[in-house]
Amino acid sequence: MAKLLVKLQRYFRRKPVRFFTLLALYLAAGSLVFLHSGFAGEPTVTGSQRSPGAGEGPGLPYLGVMQLSRGFKAAAMMPEGGRRHGPWFKSTSKEPAERAKAGDYGSTRSQALRGRSGREKEEDRARYIGCYVDNTRRRTLRGVSFFDYKKMTVFRCQDNCAERGYLYAGLEFGAECYCGHKVQASNASESECNMECKGERSNICGGVNRLSIYRLELAQESARRYGSAIFRGCFRRPDNVSVALPVSQLMLNMSVDKCVDFCTEKEYPLSALAGIACRCGFPTTLFTLHEREDEQLCAQKCAGEEFESCGTAEYLLVYQTQVQDNRCMDRRFLPTRAKQLVALASFPGAGNTWARHLIELATGFYTGSYYFDGSLYNKGFKGERDHWRSGRTICIKTHESGQKEIESFDSAILLIRNPYKALMAEFNRKYGGHIGFAAHAHWKGKEWPEFVANYAPWWATHTLDWLRYGKRVLVVHFEDLKRDLFVQLQRMVGLLGIAACEDRLLCVEGQKDGNFKRSGLRKLEYDPYTPEMRKMISGYIKTVDTALKLRNLSGVPDDYYPR
Repeated sequence: MAKLLVKLQRYFRRKPVRFFTLLALYLAAGSLVFLHSGFAGEPTVTGSQRSPGAGEGPGLPYLGVMQLSRGFKAAAMMPEGGRRHGPWFKSTSKEPAERAKAGDYGSTRSQALRGRSGREKEEDRARYIGCYVDNTRRRTLRGVSFFDYKKMTVFRCQDNCAERGYLYAGLEFGAECYCGHKVQASNASESECNMECKGERSNICGGVNRLSIYRLELAQESARRYGSAIFRGCFRRPDNVSVALPVSQLMLNMSVDKCVDFCTEKEYPLSALAGIACRCGFPTTLFTLHEREDEQLCAQKCAGEEFESCGTAEYLLVYQTQVQDNRCMDRRFLPTRAKQLVALASFPGAGNTWARHLIELATGFYTGSYYFDGSLYNKGFKGERDHWRSGRTICIKTHESGQKEIESFDSAILLIRNPYKALMAEFNRKYGGHIGFAAHAHWKGKEWPEFVANYAPWWATHTLDWLRYGKRVLVVHFEDLKRDLFVQLQRMVGLLGIAACEDRLLCVEGQKDGNFKRSGLRKLEYDPYTPEMRKMISGYIKTVDTALKLRNLSGVPDDYYPR
């Protein structure tokens, strides 16, 4: 044996290449054995094979499904007992969810069939009813809509629509989700719904002006009731009520939910209770909802619900239904290159993104940005990707405050917000994202004092620089925009050179919040501003107030106090 080993040693010394070749083959064989053992633990497919179901994109804590389409990691990550579904699904099966490896399909037709095979298996929860034509001027599904150009999935769209009590969920262009109570369009060929979901390549999410529509099988019929309707107030009956609120029905057993359900079924965003009459319509110049009356004038008990008020023949109790007013939802790029660059300037945290949302709805044109924020683009701000000098957008978001940058614009809308609120909003954005919140440790740690020391002076210099170097600057206070949106938005649209359509602006009032807005500042258990911080900020407020008044503009709003 020893002689054999010596001979092999001498042989490989003379032929080192053969030695390394044999060594490489040995290592390759070992790797193959290891990989085979790793895949051996993958779950087997029982029953009929199907495509992976609608999965949930990352970063959405309220959705309960996550699937992997291939790979041995699925065995470790799949929860015991199979898939978990939201509470609105009817759960009839106790077996674990089945899973099959997704195949590669070359043709568009094969992709559509692959997505449909997965849908048909979900009929006990959400039933796929087909591919339908959509129109940007008159939507097939006229309820709430939202976009996500990065993480959209079938399940996410279904879940959002079901949570709001809608009967149908439709996906379009791979990233757009529409909800509604009626499907008001004709069928299209299945091959025309050919775009994969942005957050889930294994499923189809409609196509160009084509909707993949699902009927949601709700666990409780009461989910369709008026729980999410918004109370708008008590209003005097308009002069020409049959034109202002064109659809009506007598209800001897009247209640709020009966009237709201009726108007929702008729696809109107306003539901007006007038005693035993239920009226439906849109906010228009005939019925603006701007002049509210004392609610006691509407305090007549409902015939069908003694603890509710149903208004009178002269004073209407108005609710906003879940139906989306689509008169202001169409948006596009400017048809010709803009001759002037208009800035939408603000200090960070002053509500620039919200103002962009309002301007896009009011004008029908996309807004641009001096920067590029992928999260905003993914949420529907399509002008975010354009270069700020492209001339294709109606105005340009900017937080810049230097003379050179300011003089690059021909005019500007300067949005100013209470510095106490703006600093907290920007601190939340910096440490929690656009719609998140900073952690308690950040407020208590060194981050907050350093942030205030650096950003509070910038709040003042930003306004002073735009007043000094800007051309044709329209000052809009965030607080005034919230308080009197119609009038302030008219001023902003006027500077942009767009003829303001009053009905469109009234539509914006009903859609003013959008779907990319922080839901109010999280209440802290303490005041984050120390006396020293307040003294410093008070000085900056006085400086800005004086600068505004020197230019014959109104000073800062009263709620900036105490100074």
